[in-house]
Amino acid sequence: MAENHNKNELQRSMKGRHLFMIALGGVIGTGLFLGSGFTISQAGPAGAILAYILGGFLMYLVMLCLGELAVAMPIAGSFQAYATKFLGPATGFMIGWLYWFSWSNTVGLEFTSAGILMQRWFPSVPIWVWCLVFGVIIFSINALSVRSFAEMEFWFSSIKVTAIVLFIIIGGAAVFGFIDFQGDQQAPFLSHFSTDKGLFPNGVLAVMFTLVMVNFSFQGTELVGIAAGESESPEKTLPRSIRNVIWRTLFFFVLAMFVLVAILPYETAGVIESPFVAVLDRIGIPYAGDIMNFVILTAILSVANSGLYAASRMMWSLSKSKMGPAFLTKLSKKGVPLYALMVTIAISGCSLITSIVAAETVYLWFISISGMITVVAWMSICASQFFFRRRFLAEGGDVKDLKFKTPFYPVVPILGFGLYGLILVSLIFIPDQRIGLYCGVPFIVFCYLYYHFRIKKRLEHQNQVVVEKQTDQVQ
Repeated sequence: MAENHNKNELQRSMKGRHLFMIALGGVIGTGLFLGSGFTISQAGPAGAILAYILGGFLMYLVMLCLGELAVAMPIAGSFQAYATKFLGPATGFMIGWLYWFSWSNTVGLEFTSAGILMQRWFPSVPIWVWCLVFGVIIFSINALSVRSFAEMEFWFSSIKVTAIVLFIIIGGAAVFGFIDFQGDQQAPFLSHFSTDKGLFPNGVLAVMFTLVMVNFSFQGTELVGIAAGESESPEKTLPRSIRNVIWRTLFFFVLAMFVLVAILPYETAGVIESPFVAVLDRIGIPYAGDIMNFVILTAILSVANSGLYAASRMMWSLSKSKMGPAFLTKLSKKGVPLYALMVTIAISGCSLITSIVAAETVYLWFISISGMITVVAWMSICASQFFFRRRFLAEGGDVKDLKFKTPFYPVVPILGFGLYGLILVSLIFIPDQRIGLYCGVPFIVFCYLYYHFRIKKRLEHQNQVVVEKQTDQVQ
């Protein structure tokens, strides 16, 4: 498909391989490389694997819903635009700005994390210097063109996927004795699964609580919907990307978790920086710490790259639908929403300052809030698909005409919405995650009120002016 040279529209220059890697690489980040240790320590060996299987199933439901919507309507605003159309403009406004805020802050937090990782190699260089360096690099990549973003994300994701595959092969060989451990350690086989406290040492409820953190690890899969607005032939590439990414993500996550719990005693997993580093150290891989430090750094920069892209496109979409400042709709010659990009990176800079000033509190708050917003966004995807299909059928549409069909309608969207609703409620019972509700709920209420008292009135006034002009022209 030729590029769209309309100055007011984004350009479709993203290829199928870019879309696939963005979808696959988007979920392989710090949630897996660093957060998996917490899941193992809380849920135990079998519980950790079960948590990722359940989390993957929930992600599968959302992707099935997003697939039908994105293929039928491949637009940059993605689920925000779908929520506006099928759930109401106030809900779309809330979802869009919440999602933008979440990614804007996450980008800043990822720069901070990258700076901390660089301390391993350059301890004398302040963290803020690396934040500035990485910020300029990621901004430049996104500002150049959508093609440069997609190409960089392709290689970032390729490194992460390659690292996961090699880890599974090497770790799996060590588990079953094909590779010797360092020192006198024997191959564990499946011995760590038979603990004195059973398969679920901290109870089944602990597995459910870790499910919240596990689902946060899967955030990023929805980026494929946003990227659909700038991809070539989305009706062909999107279905293939979504179907492949679902089972491959489950494959990577579940097998990697199996290797981790088979080699590491669950009691020690929660107190180490990265369980992946610990496993490679036990096997005796040379420079294991440096290798994983580089991979995790790549994962962090990949998240920042994708986050800046997603946030800027969401802001552009909101502004184009008159739910944000008009100047943000301006595009560069390469079709990049440059002003939206600059505002987003500026907000990311603010989150950098707060995370440094109050690292032990504000940093965790932003993580919790971002996780809560992700759950809300995914619930909106399920709800949007439900009402889209219902309207489609009511208007005489034939399901056979849909190039991607959500199976078992309406069970899939209802089940996805309900299960994520339970996860949202479960935040009340998790002290470390409760701040997400404390901050997120008032923000949601504020968005609804702001829309009804400011945005809605402005839109009604603009529509009235248009009608009056048309009437004058007729007369």
